[in-house]
Amino acid sequence: MLDKILRIIKKLIPRKLFSALQPAYHFTLTLLGALIYRFPSREILIVGVTGTKGKSTTAEFVNAILEANGMRTALLGTIRFKIGSESKPNLRKMTIPGRFFVQKFLRDAINANCTWVVLELTSESVKQFRHKWIGLDALIFTNLAPEHIESHGSYEKYRDAKLEIAKLLTDATWPRKVNTVMVANADDKEGDMFLTIGADKPVPYKLADGAPYELSHESSTFTFRNTQIRLHVPGIFNITNALGAATFAESQGVPISVIKQGLESVGIIRGRVEYIREGQPFDVVVDYAHTPDSLESFYTIFRESKNIAVLGNTGGGRDTWKRGTMAGIAEKNAVTVILTNEDPYDENPEAITDAMLEGIENKMKVRVIMDRREAIREALATAYDMHTKHRDERIAVLITGKGTDPFIMGKNGSKLTWDDATVTREEIRALMHIHKHA
Repeated sequence: MLDKILRIIKKLIPRKLFSALQPAYHFTLTLLGALIYRFPSREILIVGVTGTKGKSTTAEFVNAILEANGMRTALLGTIRFKIGSESKPNLRKMTIPGRFFVQKFLRDAINANCTWVVLELTSESVKQFRHKWIGLDALIFTNLAPEHIESHGSYEKYRDAKLEIAKLLTDATWPRKVNTVMVANADDKEGDMFLTIGADKPVPYKLADGAPYELSHESSTFTFRNTQIRLHVPGIFNITNALGAATFAESQGVPISVIKQGLESVGIIRGRVEYIREGQPFDVVVDYAHTPDSLESFYTIFRESKNIAVLGNTGGGRDTWKRGTMAGIAEKNAVTVILTNEDPYDENPEAITDAMLEGIENKMKVRVIMDRREAIREALATAYDMHTKHRDERIAVLITGKGTDPFIMGKNGSKLTWDDATVTREEIRALMHIHKHA
């Protein structure tokens, strides 16, 4: 009822006036939510995960380790909302939903007798004060790369928004928690800044902590405190994500044997190097990769394959600087690149693909297919044809950009229900049916 009243009030206020009042509006809502649910973060242990990339995977790793250690957990993140044994996909198209969602989620976790909450935290949530009145016991910082630049105004302001999240470890405006832990990726250029934020215990981690390690198309193995751990997800970046989770767990006294058990229990992480298998004779993988370096890292896993890349780009009206860059990375790592629609919002989707084309030198390698389903269908058909001609070579269709995003966002707030993995499965089945009965 209260939420409905707030929506009505929002519609009655002139747009310009509402924009001016937005900071106060969001601050008041957040405070009101904390009051209604009685400041729940005081009553439960909370570990936050922040950074440009790897938040969701690191959060899943942390959750698995805590569960292996006998803890009842809650998880709020981009992929899903989980309290105890109940889990549902996040269909909000935002990591941290607004209104009173977070404070209610924390209270529900307490009522469900959870010990720990694993909470993804984003810079966008800071702009709307959704991070306020959340007392953190620990924070894991994964990395920082340029993103949301138009939204924040500059890289420095984006970084400062992330640092505001770290300050939740030291916030003295209300009773701060004790023995707070800051776990930060010391390989990242901003790692030292997070480590010196003032937490009671700063704990760095580096990729070198996992040496020696081995990589394959479908898994990765690393060594942590003289213990070999095999992840069921590939990529050197996932070793780094696992090291962040393992270092946090170690700071909480979790035994190495339990850390190994938890990490090795994680199978598919939806939308993160997610293999789609429907009997096709080639690899098909869906991944969220949404920055140039994350796209490059993802493609590195498949450097020995002949790759067909299905590439959209960051939503309309934002991060325009990286469109050509990401297309150029795809061209370098694929034999065929299919540019397609992703989340144009109010921008002309053709203008987005035109900007992507500017980053490609060999236009002969590129097709533009605006319908995303049709683009995936064409990529799969191309892969099947390549397989019939090159049976001794590994072929992969790499579909990036959306991961588990539940909608394609269009003009005036319109949205098309979507899931890359589901659509891809449907198209693979249709393709295999055609060839089975040919």
